[in-house]
Amino acid sequence: MNTDVSILDKPIVLSLNRAWQVIGHRTVKQALIALNGGSAGLSPALGVDVAYPKLDDGSWNFDRPLYLSPLPWDEWVQLPVRDFDFAISTPKFRVRVPTVIVSTQFDRMPIRIPRVSRAAVFARDQGVCQYTGEFVGKHGGNLDHVVPRDRGGRDSFENLVWSKKEINSLKANRLPHEAGLRLMRKPKAPAPLPVSATVREAKHPDWRHFLPA
Repeated sequence: MNTDVSILDKPIVLSLNRAWQVIGHRTVKQALIALNGGSAGLSPALGVDVAYPKLDDGSWNFDRPLYLSPLPWDEWVQLPVRDFDFAISTPKFRVRVPTVIVSTQFDRMPIRIPRVSRAAVFARDQGVCQYTGEFVGKHGGNLDHVVPRDRGGRDSFENLVWSKKEINSLKANRLPHEAGLRLMRKPKAPAPLPVSATVREAKHPDWRHFLPA
């Protein structure tokens, strides 16, 4: 049974909107505040009891939950703490740590607008040099300002591309045509993504039943 107090700061709680769509994740502390907040009968979130069947040998079958039951705080604290659960203690009782919560008052899908960064440009260009078409990966390439900064070029998706290191050195502070280069395509900002598309890694086994396969 896990009782480490540091669990409060771990982002292992998957957050769903009222339509049970993934909208992000929270720390255990943030989830407990959401379960306890609001006025009587109108808490901002419910904890999802992910129940698993127990096998004859005493182990648990985590592949197929028996049910997924959203519970208010007063019912959540009555749940038994199973041998695989994280738990926290209060002066009055021990309580199972929630791993999935459902918002009771939020039914939209948040959109995440990508920020300009080396990682974002690499992901957009898929590690391919935008001048040669060659896959160079993270270590064989770097950022290139199409219009160099000392000539007024901005740090924007529309002016940044992933470039092979040797090509970048050759180009230096010149425009592509001045260096005998041509872009494969005009760079542009990645499309905004629903937050659900950005949550790909299950930080807790319970998340597997809510994330896309």
